[in-house]
Amino acid sequence: MRLKTVARQLKIRRGARPTLELEDEYDFQDLFHSLLRIFFDDIRAEEWVPSYAGGHSRIDFILPAHSVAIELKHSRPSMNARELGDQLIIDIVKYREHKDVRILVCLVFDPAGHISNPVGIETDLTGVNDNYSVWVKILN
Repeated sequence: MRLKTVARQLKIRRGARPTLELEDEYDFQDLFHSLLRIFFDDIRAEEWVPSYAGGHSRIDFILPAHSVAIELKHSRPSMNARELGDQLIIDIVKYREHKDVRILVCLVFDPAGHISNPVGIETDLTGVNDNYSVWVKILN
């Protein structure tokens, strides 16, 4: 994925027109949602997950025709590798409970390089277990 290149290109506008700045997770979600629309007709945004361990969560996007869920995260200076790993582990377990999800894609936008050892996190959390596939990618 070349989101950093896309973000840079968004800043180049004709006639000094305003653009979308990719500064936080919500900006990233808005851009990604727009890009998904190019390829998919049925995109469920902010879909609730059944209660698990006393709490509810929402998945950023579900593509029900493909049994795919997409969770997006954006790093920040206060986020370290351990905190990100813990968040992703919780998401992986909770999202498994959704009836329409067999594949979970977790994309972390880390343009400033706050996450140390991104390949280690990707390797540790990516895999297949009991018909549930998880793919983690940290983009910088």
